[in-house]
Amino acid sequence: MNKELEHSFVELLEKHQNIVHKVCRLYTNNYDAHNDLFQEITIQLWRAYPKFRGDSKFSTWMYRVGLNTAITLYRKSKRTINTTEFDTVQFKIKAEDYDDTEEQQLKLLYSAVHQLNDIEKALVFLYLEDKNYKEISETMGITEVNARVKMNRVKTKLRTILNP
Repeated sequence: MNKELEHSFVELLEKHQNIVHKVCRLYTNNYDAHNDLFQEITIQLWRAYPKFRGDSKFSTWMYRVGLNTAITLYRKSKRTINTTEFDTVQFKIKAEDYDDTEEQQLKLLYSAVHQLNDIEKALVFLYLEDKNYKEISETMGITEVNARVKMNRVKTKLRTILNP
């Protein structure tokens, strides 16, 4: 590959790397698994980059590649490897009057999201990223109507999980 292509890829990856980190957070439970998935998604993005035509925004394409990679690896790993819960890792921070309400809510949300299937996780992830249904449908390769219907079902499912 030429240097210009490589430079543009690195620049775009650095600009949008938080997308990959968010996907990794959604599909992994520990630091090592997060790093492994980040590396695998980056490799897949690099392999696919020469074929990126620009029909959609780079970030939308990146979501799609990242989610597809994560879902594929997640399904494979479910068959063979058990992971340690992310919540079991404790970080000791010396702070006074620390309000962990938001942190507890995020843990509860991630716990609920981990109970969803792969497609539902992707929908929630894109929804929480403030993607509109058009962008969600493009990223996931489904119709906009299907994205809305699936999201409404997921919302109902999450309400059931969070408020039994």
